[in-house]
Amino acid sequence: MENKLHTFLQSDMLERYVLGNTSALENLKVESYIEMYPEVELAFEEMQINLEILAKSNAVVAPKHVLENVKKVIEVDNTPVITLTNDRRRTPWYSIAASITALLFAGASFLMHQKNLDLQHENQVVVDEVFDLRSDIDANNKKLDEVMRQFKDLNNPETEKYVMRGNSRAKNLKTVAYINPVDKTSMIDVVTLPQINDNEDYHLWAEMEDHFVSLGILNPAEKKMQSMPYMENALGLSITIEPKGTKNSNSDNAVAEIELNNNKNN
Repeated sequence: MENKLHTFLQSDMLERYVLGNTSALENLKVESYIEMYPEVELAFEEMQINLEILAKSNAVVAPKHVLENVKKVIEVDNTPVITLTNDRRRTPWYSIAASITALLFAGASFLMHQKNLDLQHENQVVVDEVFDLRSDIDANNKKLDEVMRQFKDLNNPETEKYVMRGNSRAKNLKTVAYINPVDKTSMIDVVTLPQINDNEDYHLWAEMEDHFVSLGILNPAEKKMQSMPYMENALGLSITIEPKGTKNSNSDNAVAEIELNNNKNN
């Protein structure tokens, strides 16, 4: 940073700025240096003072007799004479130039600030999109992992396949259960489930020695491979149509049943 400041001060850009010989881009650079570095601000003030001194030193002083002659002419016309005082203010042209420069700097600063806000907004949009994309990728990876696991289970030689078809109450019902007694995993593929009343559900049950265990509710709209709890020593599977909220199986409501190979499950 020190080298950058030294290089700037060694250049003639600040002098040309004071004399009004810099471009708009150079003006922005000089003004930013003046704002950031006290050394540049001090040099700028010194150059302004030197410019005023230089202007006064090069001014041509009129001979005294000329002034006296002018006063005599004015007195003849009875025109009041206004005595000029020494005004130490900067020359009007420089004040105007400074004002214009300040306005340009303010406008440029506003534009840069606005562009910075727009850039921040665009960056935030990109960050949000990247975050959403990563979330989608994570979700897709999880789905892919689940599909690969199911594919591996289906191709396992220990996996047994059981096709469940509906009875007269649900002729179009068809599901396929895949049970692996070695890995103790089970899945069910919902092929077709006839539509039922809104106040009814398809319940999947595991038939044990003296009771039934709920394995969940089958959704007719979800025609896909679904994992289901593995039940050790289950004798069979059944699907019933029950009123919503039912917790106990009623075998009279069964629309599909199948026995499991008990020898391999043990």
